[in-house]
Amino acid sequence: MDMTLQTRRLSVASRILAALVGGYGLAYGCTAFLSVYLPLARPDRVALAGLLCFAVWVIGALYAFGARSATRAWLVIGGLALLTGLCGFLPTELRTRP
Repeated sequence: MDMTLQTRRLSVASRILAALVGGYGLAYGCTAFLSVYLPLARPDRVALAGLLCFAVWVIGALYAFGARSATRAWLVIGGLALLTGLCGFLPTELRTRP
C-alpha cells in the first residue's frame, strides 16, 4: 500500500473518531455548561441545553472535517470539550452552583 494512501486513510479515520467521540464529548460538556449558566428556571435551562447539544454535536462534526489537519481537529474539539466540561462541573464541587 502506498504511504500517502495509508496516511490519508488514517487521517480520515482520525477525523471520523474526532467527529463521533470528540463531538459527543463537546456536546456533553456544553450541555453541562448550559444547564448551569443559562439564565432560566432550572427545568427550562436543562431542557434547552439538552436540545442545543444536538446542534453542538453537528457543529463539532462539521469542524472535524473542515479543520486543516486531524490533529488540529482533535485539539480544538477536545480543548473545548474539556473547557466546557470543567466550567459546567466545577461549580458543583465548590458548591457555588447558581
